[in-house]
Amino acid sequence: MNRREALSFLSQAAAGAGMISTGSVLADPSQNQTPQEQASRKGLAPVKIRDIKTILTAPDRIRLVIVKVETTEPGLHGWGCATFTQRAYVVQTAVEKYLKPFLIGRNVDEIEDIWQSSYMSSYWRNGPSLFNAMSGVDIALWDIKGKRANMPLYQLLGGKVRFGADLYFHASGRDFQQVEENARRGMEMGYRYIRVQGGVPGLATYGARGATGGGETTTEAIGPTNPNPNRIWESAPYVRMLPKLFDHLRTKLGEEVELLHDVHERVTLPQAIQLCKDIERHRLFFLEDPFPPEENDHFRLLRQQTSTPLAMGELFNTQHEYVPLIKDRLIDFIRIHISQIGGLSPARKVQALSEFFGVRTAWHGPGDASPVAHAAQLALELASYNFGIHEGAIFQQNTKEVFVGCPEVKNGYMHAQEKPGLGMEVDEKLAAKFPFPEGPPDFDYSWGTTRRKDGTVIRP
Repeated sequence: MNRREALSFLSQAAAGAGMISTGSVLADPSQNQTPQEQASRKGLAPVKIRDIKTILTAPDRIRLVIVKVETTEPGLHGWGCATFTQRAYVVQTAVEKYLKPFLIGRNVDEIEDIWQSSYMSSYWRNGPSLFNAMSGVDIALWDIKGKRANMPLYQLLGGKVRFGADLYFHASGRDFQQVEENARRGMEMGYRYIRVQGGVPGLATYGARGATGGGETTTEAIGPTNPNPNRIWESAPYVRMLPKLFDHLRTKLGEEVELLHDVHERVTLPQAIQLCKDIERHRLFFLEDPFPPEENDHFRLLRQQTSTPLAMGELFNTQHEYVPLIKDRLIDFIRIHISQIGGLSPARKVQALSEFFGVRTAWHGPGDASPVAHAAQLALELASYNFGIHEGAIFQQNTKEVFVGCPEVKNGYMHAQEKPGLGMEVDEKLAAKFPFPEGPPDFDYSWGTTRRKDGTVIRP
C-alpha cells in the first residue's frame, strides 16, 4: 500500500467511526453553549462591574476618598483609595459622573484595559484629580482579583521576598530637644528608621509641629501685600539650622539609627548643594524633595556634588516627570504617591523600571493615604526586590474601626493581612458617622498661604 492509498484508507475508517462528523466527540462543544458556559469552560465565569460608589469619610479629621466597585457576583466587591484630600469633591465627581457610566458592565478581569481606556476617555489626560479617580477603581479591581483567586494580593504580584516592610517613624519638634525626645520614642517602639523635622524660630517650618511664624493672626484675605505673619518662611535660616540638628541627633542617638529628612522643595539650587554637602558626614538614609517637580533638571547638577542619598516624587503625576530621574540614576528612592499616578497598575511598572536602574521604592504614605492605599502599596512592597522603605503609618482607633483589617504594625514593620485581596473591609455605616470637617475651605489651608517676608508665595 502506497502513501496515498494509506491516507485514503484512514480517512474512510475515521468517517465510518463518526470521528469527523459534525456530531462527533471531536466537534466543538461550544457551538450550543451560552457565552457564560463558554467562558466558564475556558476558566472562571466573567464577572462584570455592576456599580461604582465613592465614600467620603474623615475618621481622624483627614479627608479620605474611598471607591467601592460592586460586581455582578453577589457579595463580591473591591475597595480602592482615591484620596486627594485637597480636592476631594472633584475626585468624587470624576468617579461618579464620568468613570462610573464609562465602566458599568466591564469585565472586572480586564484591569489593564480598564486603566488604559479610562486614561484615554477624557481626551485631556493626566492630573491628580483624574488619576486619583482612576486609582480608586484600579486598586478596587486588584482587590477583587485577589478575592476571586482566594489569595492575598501580594501573591498575585509574585509572592513575598520579605516578611514585612520596614517603616520610618515621624519625629518632629519646635527645637532640637523635642525632636530628640520624639525620635527616642520611635526607637523605643522598635523603629530603625526615623524621619526628623525641626523648627526654625520665628518661621513656619514644614513638618515641625507647633513651629509657626509667631506673629498675630490676621482676619483679612491673605495675599502678597498682606502675608499671614504666622505663615512666614525664609530658607537661609533653615539651611543653617539643619546641619546643627543632625550634629545634635547623631551625638545623642548614635550612629545605628537611620535618619531621614524632608526639605519639601523650600530651597534654591545652591542652598540644596551646600546643605547636602554639610550633612554628608551624618550618612542620612535619604534627603527628600530638595526641589519642586518643575525643577527636576537641578538633580543633574546636585547628583554630581554630593553622596547624600536623594528621594523624590510625591507630587509626580506622569512618566514625563519620573522616568528621566530613574533611567539617568539621578535619585536613589522614588517617592511617588500611588493614587497620584493612577493606582497599583502604573505603580507596578514604576517599581519594575526602578529595579533595573538601582532605584528603590519609598512610596508616599502620609496620613492622607488611607489604610486601603497602605495595604495596596504594602502588597507591592512585599513582592518587590527593590523595596526601600514604607512611610510610617500609625492608624488611630477611629480609622481602624472604619477600615476593618488595617495592616498590622509591629516592631517597626508593617505586615499584610493574610486574607484574600487587600484583606480589608470598610464599615460604610460607621464611615458615614465621620463626615468631612465643615468648610470652607474644603482643603488644607496652609498650602498657598505660606509666604516669604516680602509676600512671595512659596512652593509648596
